[in-house]
Amino acid sequence: MPDYELLELVLMMAIPRVDVKPLAKKLIREFGSFAGVISAPAEALMRVKGVKETTLAALKVVEAGAVRLAKAEVSEKPLIGSWNALLDYCRAIMARSQIEQFRVLFLDRKNRLIADEVQQTGTVDHTPVYPREILKRALEHGASALILVHNHPSGDPTPSRADIEITREVQKAAQALGVQVHDHLIIGRSGHTSFKSQGLL
Repeated sequence: MPDYELLELVLMMAIPRVDVKPLAKKLIREFGSFAGVISAPAEALMRVKGVKETTLAALKVVEAGAVRLAKAEVSEKPLIGSWNALLDYCRAIMARSQIEQFRVLFLDRKNRLIADEVQQTGTVDHTPVYPREILKRALEHGASALILVHNHPSGDPTPSRADIEITREVQKAAQALGVQVHDHLIIGRSGHTSFKSQGLL
């Protein structure tokens, strides 16, 4: 089923008794794909002629359902053994965000997810990160390990020098407290980068 047809089915529930194919195609042209539409910022969606509050609500319910489904796949399993599910979850929550955000996944001794928290949000290309705050939250959660995750709104997941430096700072602080940093993932629309697989961690 093409993306616009799937989108039509969602729009039909929000706008009954109206031909929604033109709107579906317009949204796909504007945001690139079904995933791009449902994850687009509310303000951007509302600027498209034909999108009303009910339409926006329907799209955001679908997005929330997709994120909930992806999170369910990582919530009860050791994340180290569920890497593809973890990547799917990270892509669902942040790959298409237009603002950079830095998240920390806090894990227990069996590498199961205790909490997923957004530590900082920033601009389109920078997010301030404070290792002390990350480790403070790790201690409050009783976490034994961390996975750092942030997105690059540009779409390119290549680590910057600042990304590498802050990762080393967090790792150094974590080691002093007996907390392991398993990885740092950078998520972009064109893919992802794992610091561990790149030998950066």
